[in-house]
Amino acid sequence: MKLAARKVATSMPAPAPTPAPALPASGHGVPALLLALAAIVLLYHATFWGMLEVWSRSQTFAHGFLIVPISLWLAWRQRARLAALPLRPSLAGGLLLLVLGVAWLLADLAYVQVAEQYAATAMLPAAVLAILGWPAARLLAFPLSYLFLAVPFGEVFLPPLIDFTAGFTVGALHLSGVPVFRDGNYFSLPTGNWSVVEACSGLRYVIASLALGALFAHLHFRSMRRRLAVLACALLVPILANGVRAWLIVMLGHHSDMRLAVGVDHLVYGWLFFGLVMLLLLLLAGRWREHPPLLVLAAGAQPTPPPRAASLAAIKAAAACVLIAAAWPALAWRSEETPPQAGRWPAVLAMPTPAGWRLEHTAAPDWSASLAGAPLRLDATYAQVGTQVSTPISTTQTSTPASAQVTVQLAWYGRQARHAELLTHQVTPYGTRWLPLAQQIRRLSLPGRSLQLRETVLAHGNERVLVWRSYQQGGVLTARPALVKLLLARGKLLGTRQDGADIMVSCAYDELAPPPRARLQAFMQAALPGIEQALQELPHAP
Repeated sequence: MKLAARKVATSMPAPAPTPAPALPASGHGVPALLLALAAIVLLYHATFWGMLEVWSRSQTFAHGFLIVPISLWLAWRQRARLAALPLRPSLAGGLLLLVLGVAWLLADLAYVQVAEQYAATAMLPAAVLAILGWPAARLLAFPLSYLFLAVPFGEVFLPPLIDFTAGFTVGALHLSGVPVFRDGNYFSLPTGNWSVVEACSGLRYVIASLALGALFAHLHFRSMRRRLAVLACALLVPILANGVRAWLIVMLGHHSDMRLAVGVDHLVYGWLFFGLVMLLLLLLAGRWREHPPLLVLAAGAQPTPPPRAASLAAIKAAAACVLIAAAWPALAWRSEETPPQAGRWPAVLAMPTPAGWRLEHTAAPDWSASLAGAPLRLDATYAQVGTQVSTPISTTQTSTPASAQVTVQLAWYGRQARHAELLTHQVTPYGTRWLPLAQQIRRLSLPGRSLQLRETVLAHGNERVLVWRSYQQGGVLTARPALVKLLLARGKLLGTRQDGADIMVSCAYDELAPPPRARLQAFMQAALPGIEQALQELPHAP
């Protein structure tokens, strides 16, 4: 009986396997995604074109021409795995696109170009998330993140990099037994004078190293810890190597009696040295690289055509993304104001003479801040009443020593436009003659109020100028550039005041004397109410 039972059992047919439910595949949503991405690029073409212009004119950011094709290639490598993923449009992607649109609008109205570019670039990953869903976004995370390296950002790090390079070079020269005297970013050797300028900061080396290191880490490592280690090395090694490069170039010029490495050739030496450092770094990192697993798709793993409902979901998600992205350029266009009518603004600026001070002259001072556009300007120099005067031999006029004078530079923008606004990047913000030695935020205590000022010490030889700077945007006095931009954006959105003013007071002094902060504070206490009243009475349009 047992044997017969076994025969019956073995002769029974096996139950047919239940077929797995067909999942919609992301590959069928790619056409809708590509159309949505093309629409976003077209809608924000001015922002992306601005990035391309920076790539073309700046050697520091010329790597942007390579970032986009590399990102496309990295995404293309994942096409087989992408096609096998389920199609799951995500509401989170649409919400993220909405937030990015608001950020782009504020940056556009405030003329913050780098914020515009980051927001527009971030819309591309947000669209991928909204249309294909989280599985596809995770798969394409690195190619989409790599696009952010194409945004031309990093000039904010120029001052600390220049200062580090100058300090490293001077320290290395002292250790090498070479006498050197440092004055800010300038230093003198017995054989000649040197300076650390923007091209010597090492910023272009850092950015190029970061882009190359991120790509190398992604292709050769799977462990997040090792990837982060490679990125840290790619960030720190070029900074140290640039200091060594600067020291070697100075030593080469010093020992060759300033015949070598004093012209264009030192830039060539710099790139050769950087290439050697990066080659050694990648060779060393390659010793610990991890080989990624090969992608093998079984015959039964091929995606099946999605149902009609899923295709419609991808199309609807793509259409929603385009509509959300299209709203913000339209709002920005409506918020842009028409140029003011001729004769609306006053021909000149004026301010009352502060109590206890007398006007010396209204000529431009020795130093002058670089400003964008053509704002109304006021240049005036004052001396405190009772200050000792000197009489030149050849004339009968009296004059006050420059060290006892306070200079006011006032610039007012009745209407701000792109590249003609209160705050914008300037290559030489204090002119070509003066070098900024130190900068800080200083809180000034006045009767009944306190305010923040941006303090800068300028140098030229043994001359020094102490500068206090503040901004008034839409009637609000502040020293914070971010707040100035937010107030400008708010004024454009709400139709309120958009005028802005740059207020600068300065005093010259000798390098051996203490900074004349007490004199500037006395002048600000007497003059600031009059300056604010004069700005308030100027005509302004919403």
